[in-house]
Amino acid sequence: MAELIQKIMSTEKQKILVVEDEPDVLQFIKQGLDENGFDVEFAYDGEIGKKLALSKSYDVIILDIIIPGLNGLELCKIIRSQNSEVKILLLTALGSLDDKLEGFEAGADDYLIKPFDFLELLARVNVLAKRTGQTAETVTQDQHIIKVADLAINTNNKRVIRANKEITLTAKEFALLELLVLNKNRVLSKVEIAEKIWGINFDRGTNVIEVYMNFLRKKIDKGYSVKLLHTLVGMGYILKDE
Repeated sequence: MAELIQKIMSTEKQKILVVEDEPDVLQFIKQGLDENGFDVEFAYDGEIGKKLALSKSYDVIILDIIIPGLNGLELCKIIRSQNSEVKILLLTALGSLDDKLEGFEAGADDYLIKPFDFLELLARVNVLAKRTGQTAETVTQDQHIIKVADLAINTNNKRVIRANKEITLTAKEFALLELLVLNKNRVLSKVEIAEKIWGINFDRGTNVIEVYMNFLRKKIDKGYSVKLLHTLVGMGYILKDE
């Protein structure tokens, strides 16, 4: 009986919620995900999306930002405040750095700009879906582990643990932490971080890196006597295991 239950569970479709008010775009997404084996539910506005997202369990939620009733950013914040595990992908025609930052700060895991190719959407959904529903134990069981002091990050399933406590990071937060961990005990300049994480030339007028380092400190160092993340004024940032 146990083997039968395990077999049934292993073949269960992953559930996706799509909140999109443009019928053509919604049909395009739903049909493609259906054909690729996902169980897709949808809503045309933010209020219905909120009811579904908070009452049911989904592996990935795809939110358009500009939707009736409750916009995607507001809905993203509400979902994230009550569910730290579900993966959220934002869709929008707004593609500036500030727009992306606003989305990540709302709690999104990824951000896709319209118009997009379905294969790109599918690739991103697959990545997010693989990261859903994994427990803290899977970090220590996987071979793709990098450890610094009592911090462990899994570069395969994107999970992070410190002192046996799992830490939830957004996609950009994880990318920044991974860069710092891979370069532990080495100072990274803002220029290098901006180029490798955001793919942009560093603009001295923006504080995006400071903002994300503060996000990381609150999640990685807050409450721990040993601080791993450090700022070297005028030089950059370093993650130290000493």
